[in-house]
Parts: sequence; structure tokens; C-alpha cells
Amino acid sequence: MAFLIYSIEDDKDIAQIINRTLAKQGYEVYSFGNGKDFFQAFKERKPDLILLDLMLPDYSGLDILKTVRQDSNNDEIDVIIVSAKHMLVDKVEGLDLGADDYIEKPFDLLELMSRVNAKLRRHKKPQTHLDLGNLVLDQSKRECFYNGKRIDLTNKEFDILLTLVKNNTKVMTREEIFNQVWGAEYGFETRTLDMHIKSIRKKTSDDLIKTVYGMGYKVEL
Repeated sequence: MAFLIYSIEDDKDIAQIINRTLAKQGYEVYSFGNGKDFFQAFKERKPDLILLDLMLPDYSGLDILKTVRQDSNNDEIDVIIVSAKHMLVDKVEGLDLGADDYIEKPFDLLELMSRVNAKLRRHKKPQTHLDLGNLVLDQSKRECFYNGKRIDLTNKEFDILLTLVKNNTKVMTREEIFNQVWGAEYGFETRTLDMHIKSIRKKTSDDLIKTVYGMGYKVEL
């Protein structure tokens, strides 16, 4: 079942951008322009993630957050505040009331996708053995087998391939891959990543990792 996202946003243009962007990544997304419609849907079906604007026509976003967090059965639902409020006090209040993250408007779509993808990974049950036909990855032993042959990958090469495999329903940008493998604090280096991709292809197959020009990489399984 697809990861379910409720987006509460009264700006129709922003709501449409969020909906289209995340739907293209395989997420099931529903948009609500006010708190009343959100609560009606919430009673019928609970989402995995809520994207919450703070300034809505009928409810305060913080009041919605309080209501959701009052019920311990909702503890597994992630809440990301997406707001034009830039003051530190607003961020602290939202996080203290139970939000898991805070994104300022105007936001970068790549940043939004990265934050949402991070929440998705938290919900996924860990798998130690990924058997994908001609490609097998053993996470516990950090071993890779391709077409039945053991492939000696460096630690970074294994992490890159594992990251692509875990996100094989979407194209990952170079920066997303780099940040997940090295960490954002290291600074994005295109050449470093591309050289590792080239090495993985040489050890396995040129067809395993596909370059999607202008976007990034994805695995072809």
C-alpha cells in the first residue's frame, strides 16, 4: 500500500504543486484547504504523514497539531509543518507541540521530497536481505551478488547501490544520493559521486544504474 500523505494547505497553487510533486514519486496524496475537511477525512482514514500549514481559514495549524497529538494512537503519524512563519519562536512552538519537522515557505521541492522520503524510511520495516532477481544485497554482511557472482564493492559503493535499490520507484537526484551516503555536512561533490557510480557499473553492468539526464540516477532491475 502506498505511503499516505494528507496536505493541509489553503493556497491552491502551493497545494497543487505539493500534490503533483509527491504523487509523481509514488505517494498517495490528498489535499485539504481547511481543517474541517481534513478532520472529516482523518476520521475515516489516518495518513502516514501530515504536511501542515499553520495559517488556515478556519483552524489554527497548531490547534490541528494539538488535536492529533492528544491521541496516543496517532504517535506513529509524522507531522511536517510547512509555513511562511520564519520566527524561531514559531518553529520551537510547533516542534514542542509534537511536529517532527518544520519547512519554511518558500520551500525548495527537492528539500520537501528529501524530508518526506526521510519519514518514509522511518516507517519501512528494516530488511537485511534484498533479493531482486539478478541483484542480491545482504545488508548485515554488506555483500553484493550480481548474476550469481559475488561483487566486491567498497563501503561507499555498497551504500550508493543500496540507496538506489531502496528508492527504486523513483529517480534520485545526485544531491539526494550524496546526502544519504556521505551526509549533507560534507558538501555536495558531483564528481565524487559520479566516479563511484562509474566504478559500480564497471563491476556489475552498464545497464544496472541508469542515468536520467537532467535529473539523476535510478536502478534498472
